[in-house]
Amino acid sequence: MQNDQAIGIFDSGIGGTSIWSAIHQLLPNEKTIYLADSINAPYGQKSKEEIIALSIKNTEFLLALNCKLIVIACNTATTNAIKELRTLYNVPFIGIEPAIKPAVTKSKTQIIGILATQGTLNSELFHNTTEKYHDTKIIEQVGHGLVQLIEKGDIDSNEMTQLLHSYLDPMIEANIDCLVLGCSHYPYLIPQIRMILPAHIQIIDSGAAVAKQTQKVLREIVGFAPENLSLPIFYTNTNPKVLNEILEGKYKVEYQSF
Repeated sequence: MQNDQAIGIFDSGIGGTSIWSAIHQLLPNEKTIYLADSINAPYGQKSKEEIIALSIKNTEFLLALNCKLIVIACNTATTNAIKELRTLYNVPFIGIEPAIKPAVTKSKTQIIGILATQGTLNSELFHNTTEKYHDTKIIEQVGHGLVQLIEKGDIDSNEMTQLLHSYLDPMIEANIDCLVLGCSHYPYLIPQIRMILPAHIQIIDSGAAVAKQTQKVLREIVGFAPENLSLPIFYTNTNPKVLNEILEGKYKVEYQSF
């Protein structure tokens, strides 16, 4: 089954490009359209109703571009809005959730840390997931300020280093052996985080799992693209400078008011 329509991907900003990258690497023939709602970042501090409204707006933007499936490359939007989106629209949605199950499976101390937004940690979906793992101690930490610094391009700043130490040092003292990155922005902090964590602590994110699920949905429901020579398209509703830098200037980034 073939389908040459694009895969639509949206996030509250530039962070979901870490998910886009995993999808593009696994499925290089697929046309992709990425939507960065940076003007409203971060979603993690907004109410459930606001997150749903923004997710609807993003979905309709991508559907207007004839996307065949939509990847919600945002933990907060997934955990707060995917149920509503699946009810409203007749298109497959793929969400992203903190990779708790892989961390629990890999943990030897049965103590894991999760760094995520307030919106993700407060969500019903996250609560239901963690309830399944009574034998594992899960240390939750809200990453206040991290998304804002990433959106400004201040990934390697002293402020970022200080924030990460304040969030990670207590987890290290609590003897975690796995750290789950519960926000699609956070993989861009892995070099910084790796310098702080002891070598034995594994860092786990959801990019590869989302890419594999996308492949599965294409195979079983939507259809793969034939050989595709078109480049990915990226839209942002703020200054494209940081998004261009994250993408290393390799792809077209368009400003779009939405």
